[in-house]
Amino acid sequence: MGLPRGAEWIIILVIVILLFGPGRIGKIAGELGKGIKNFREGLGAKDEQVAEPENKEENK
Repeated sequence: MGLPRGAEWIIILVIVILLFGPGRIGKIAGELGKGIKNFREGLGAKDEQVAEPENKEENK
C-alpha cells in the first residue's frame, strides 16, 4: 500500500464532492486560505515586535 496514484485520486475527489458538494468545498478552501494568510501575517508581526524593542534601545 503506497500513496494513491492518478485514477485513485480521481475516485477520492468524486467521493469528496458527493459527500460535501462543490459549494461546501469552496467555502472550506477559502477558510483554509484565510487561515494560512493570517498565520503568515502573524509570523511577520511577531518578527516586527521583536525588532521594535531593539531599535528603541539603540536610540537611548
